[in-house]
Amino acid sequence: MSQIPQVQTEWVHLQYEETAAFTETYGFSGNQGAVNLEAIRFRPADGRESNTLMVFMHPASTLQLLPVPRAMAATGAHVLCAGSRYQRNDTALIMEKVLLDLGAYIRHAKNVWGYRHVVLVGWSGGGALAVSYQAQAENPAITHTPAGDPVNLKGAGLIPADAVIYQAAHLSRAHLLAETLDPSVRDELNPDDRDVELDIYDRRNPNQPPYSPDYISRYRAAQLARMRRITAWAKQTLAQLKARNTGEVERPFIVHRTLAEPRFLDPTLDPNDRKPNWCYMGNPETVNSGPVGLARFTTLRSWLSQWSLDDSCGNGLECVKTLRAPLLVIENTADDAAPPTHPRMLFEAATMRDKTFRQVKGATHYYAGQPELLAEATQLIRGWLVERKLLES
Repeated sequence: MSQIPQVQTEWVHLQYEETAAFTETYGFSGNQGAVNLEAIRFRPADGRESNTLMVFMHPASTLQLLPVPRAMAATGAHVLCAGSRYQRNDTALIMEKVLLDLGAYIRHAKNVWGYRHVVLVGWSGGGALAVSYQAQAENPAITHTPAGDPVNLKGAGLIPADAVIYQAAHLSRAHLLAETLDPSVRDELNPDDRDVELDIYDRRNPNQPPYSPDYISRYRAAQLARMRRITAWAKQTLAQLKARNTGEVERPFIVHRTLAEPRFLDPTLDPNDRKPNWCYMGNPETVNSGPVGLARFTTLRSWLSQWSLDDSCGNGLECVKTLRAPLLVIENTADDAAPPTHPRMLFEAATMRDKTFRQVKGATHYYAGQPELLAEATQLIRGWLVERKLLES
């Protein structure tokens, strides 16, 4: 059993007012005219103070059980694992509202706790979130969601972070889905109606690994076409509901077969040190039709806000082009979740003067069973921040 770093643990509750047209999260948060957020703050066990808070946040997951935040706290850093209002349930997630939630944590860190510096550490799905938040904090512009609902990010007074770290992360939830969505599905209401030549799990498919460049080109085009068909249907259905002008304002739906990434079956595609025929959630074929697949359960508004590549504001590849804050990009070379092309693409798109790209050789997405690589990543982050006087040496 691995040793857990000894740190002080503090439960954090934030609440801020919000008026919504309808309730989109089950339970207490959001249905009483206020948003309630929960987080965990880690500080060193010896009580060391710090002028810097490192904020880890994912749109839909909680991060306090992951090794990186605790490992950072064990080195003397103060760390906040912040949960959005949609933690553990992204069914109705609106990305613009997640940015507001992150803004509430940073405002609390600065104005209540008194931290001089805040650093956003975007791990996995938190990478695009961190970049998207920083883009809106530095250059606020969003006033409406893709569904046309008002959301005042432009006037929210978002406080920019002092630096952004993009660790083992993908370009966006929409980018990730665009590369995993199963293009073989011909009828969204009947997942058994499939095009054999686009079904990478069907042994009758004449296209088998290693896949030809022509097949991958055809496959990627079919994935994007399916995504855009769903997007067109979502927009049309939303318009119909608005035209009726009744109490029915939203509709949930199921997206079948959402983890059919050829990279997981063919290690020659964008090669790295990942394990073949495997992914971060297990057997790819099982996950493809299982209950925890990306975007499996969603809504019209949520599809447009977080899953549509053409509409989502959480687009790290576009948002990073406007950032001014220092940026550290870390690629785990055995990552079995974030595509190996994404960290380099984001780094190359970034235009700020202070940007750094580093690799942790052999590291998987979760650093599972890799304490030495976890320590390497932790020291890399720490050293980068110390160099910029954003963390005490």
